[in-house]
This record gives sequence, structure tokens and C-alpha cells, in this order.
Amino acid sequence: MCNLYSSTTSQEAMRRLFPDLSDKAGNLGPGTFYPDQMAPIIRHAGDGLELAKVRWGMPSPSFALKTQRDPGVTNVRNLSSSHWRRWLGPAHRCLVPVTSFAEPVKGGNQWFGPADPGMTMFFAGIETRGWHSVRKVKDGETEDDLFAFLTCPPNAVVKAFHPKAMPVILTKPAEWEAWLSAPFETARELQRPLDDDDLVLVESDGSGS
Repeated sequence: MCNLYSSTTSQEAMRRLFPDLSDKAGNLGPGTFYPDQMAPIIRHAGDGLELAKVRWGMPSPSFALKTQRDPGVTNVRNLSSSHWRRWLGPAHRCLVPVTSFAEPVKGGNQWFGPADPGMTMFFAGIETRGWHSVRKVKDGETEDDLFAFLTCPPNAVVKAFHPKAMPVILTKPAEWEAWLSAPFETARELQRPLDDDDLVLVESDGSGS
């Protein structure tokens, strides 16, 4: 599963894409993100949208927890699960800026990026706020805003390296709008692989850039 990605999309670029975007992310530079780290997302706020930094990893289903510690779930596939159903309405949907993502391979990671360097990509994400859990034993219980993103069957480019899944990637304004606001019956149709021609292997030094 994808547990490493990069984003180089600037705050100014995101404000141009979403003119009414409220920026709550502080100083946000290019970054590479791993599970349980803080990463930027675009989420609902009042009557509009906001850019915020949120912890990567949604709450785990209770059956998956062997101790009090919850490391979080980074990728979500089964939208029929009662555990995820509570967060599938528009209010909990978000967009996760991504420039490239990686899948583990022997000796490191294989990175994937857009065939068109000018293409803007977002993962289709879900988020929750003010969740109480023990993410790290040394920290004890914390209250966090959390997110994860959807996965789907892989396209041919990813399947050669990861045969089970790839992230759900949205590249068009109509897709972004549908994911953020459409009824679930419509939005769930976006849980599909990116076209093969839209994704390429990226030569990388490990940063994904």
C-alpha cells in the first residue's frame, strides 16, 4: 500500500485552484510524507474550504487493535465497512495534495508521478477531527485531526509493482468538486484507478521530487 508520498504544490497554487480557500496551514513548503506525520489537506470549514495540516492515519477498526495503541490506518479500500461509513459523507471528505507517490520494492521504493508535469493531483481523502487515541505510548492519549485516502485496483503502471491496489487520484476540477460535495452514491464512482496514460515511473533520489 502507499505509505509514502510527496507534495510540491504551493499554497499559492492551491489558493488559485480554490479561490475561497482559507489557509490555516502556516508556512508550508515542499515535503515528503510518511504515516503518522502532519500533512496538508483541503477540507470543509464553515461555508467554505480550508487548507490545514493534519495527522496521517485514520482511527483503526476496534478488531484490528491488539493493544491500547492505535497506529492509524493510512489507506481505505472497503467503503461498505460500518467503521468507515460514518466518515463517507461530504462533511468528512477532503483532498490531499500529491505530486508523486511510492510503492515499496526490493531495495527501496518505486515512485510514480503524472505523465503531464502540469497535471495537478489530489488523493481522494476522508478526515475526522478531535479524535482521542494513543498514537505513541510515550505521548499517552492525544487529541488529533486525522486523515487517510482511498485506494482502488491498480492501473497497469502500478500493477507491475503492486498488484493489489493504488491510491485514488483525482486530476480534474469536476472530480474535486464531486468528491467534496456529491452524494455518496455519486462520489463513490470516483474510487477507480487513474488512466494508464496519465501515470509514469519517476526517477527519484528517494524524495519523490
